[in-house]
This record gives sequence, structure tokens and C-alpha cells, in this order.
Amino acid sequence: MDNPRSDRVRSVSSLSKRSVRTRTGRFAVEGPQGVREAVRHAPARVRDVYLTAEALDRYADDIVAPARAAALWVHEVTPEVLAAMAETDAPQGVLAVVDTTSPSLDDVLAAGPRLLVLLSHVRDPGNAGTVIRGADAAGADAVLVSEASVDVHSSKVVRSTAGSLFHLPVVTGLDVAATLARLRGAGVRTYAADGSGTTLLPDADLTGPHCWVMGNEAWGLPDEVRDACDDVVRVPIHGLAESLNLAMAATICLYASAGRREDWAADG
Repeated sequence: MDNPRSDRVRSVSSLSKRSVRTRTGRFAVEGPQGVREAVRHAPARVRDVYLTAEALDRYADDIVAPARAAALWVHEVTPEVLAAMAETDAPQGVLAVVDTTSPSLDDVLAAGPRLLVLLSHVRDPGNAGTVIRGADAAGADAVLVSEASVDVHSSKVVRSTAGSLFHLPVVTGLDVAATLARLRGAGVRTYAADGSGTTLLPDADLTGPHCWVMGNEAWGLPDEVRDACDDVVRVPIHGLAESLNLAMAATICLYASAGRREDWAADG
């Protein structure tokens, strides 16, 4: 494919718009890491894979071979075509179009989760993507995202997840208050991660099923959300830093939970 002005190229390029992603139920994944994980872990959702000639050779084993083994459409394109499709300046010769998925809170709760994270009004795509990546690394069962948060299928979020978007359920469009009530009804304790917390992270009871609730980058969690949680937990700061970045704090909390896995097993 060598025409950067073709209808197909324009169609893929239009996925940079949230309205188009919502209407088509598809989004673009740029770069080898994200495309590799989509092909490996969600092949049924991958519509097309586009690679330059150089990328076809470079990623022959870890992207092209598994994509063809899964009977996916693999297209060779010129660098100009890929640049016209991509939102980033340097997509590294690889792009895929993938169907969105719509896991529900019901699905997550039915699976008996032990560790969850809820993003409340998180607007920064880098933070949202990094939390998804951290949740995946810590062995969380799902990431829950409020209706007022960033679109997890935007290119910046997708890149920040480094492929973790295809490893665990990400439930979007949730009402925070209703979600907290559902979690409580399912026996999942909720911990607001907030600098105002009186419980320090090392003292928090992380042995049972629980969900970390993370707030907006600028204003944190509103009073009504903190009050609706079972506890408000603070990450101790031992140096002179005023505070932690949202994604940093979330990763620390998630790994504190992951460190209690032996207790989880003993708890049944």
C-alpha cells in the first residue's frame, strides 16, 4: 500500500478522534510493543496489522508470524502511508487496528477479584496508561475507570500501557458512587489513596479483597468519595518531596497489595 491519501489510510487516521472510535468500536495501536501484545493476547480483536518493509523483517518472529498464524490481515505499507495513519511522529513502522471491548463490572465481580484499582476523574493519559500498566504488573484483576476519566483507547493512553491494555479487563464509563456501593456489596473493601489519610500504607489491612481508589491529578478525591470508602490511606513520604505523582502512588499501593499474596492465600 503506497497511497497516503487512500480511503483506507484516512479511515485509520480518523481513529485519532474519540467520536470515530466510539462510532466504529475500533482504535489504533501504534508501535511494536502494543501491537505485539494485541496479536498475542487479543488476536480475535485485531482487524488489520500494518508494517513497513523494514518492520516486516525486524518483527518477523514476534509480530508477523503470530499474526499470520492467527489468520490476521497483515499489510505492507510505505513509511509515508504509516506516517499518515499514525498519530505519533515515530510509530516505529508498526500499527494495528483493534476492536474495543466492553467488559462489565458484573463480569469482574463474578470472577471473585482480590485486587482492583478504580480511577476517579483521572484526566491525564500518561497517568491512566501507567496505572493500567502498573496494575497489570502487580497482578491486579481489573482496572475500573470512571465516566469522567480520559478515554483509555486514545493513542497516548494506549502507548502508556505498553501492551497491558490487552492483559486484563479495563471497565470504563463507571459512576464512582454506584461502583463503590457495588464493591462493598460484593465484599470488596475500598481504600481511598489520599495524602489526607490517617492510615499509613504499611498499616493498611490488605489481606482481603480490596480496591484502591485514585483521584484526579489536580484535586485528588472529593470528600464524598473519601467518605464512601472503607478507609483513607496515605503513602508515607520520608524525604522532602511534597507529594507523589498519581501513577507513582498507584503503583506503590498496588505493589503493597501484591506483597500480601501469601496472606491472601492463607485467607482463602
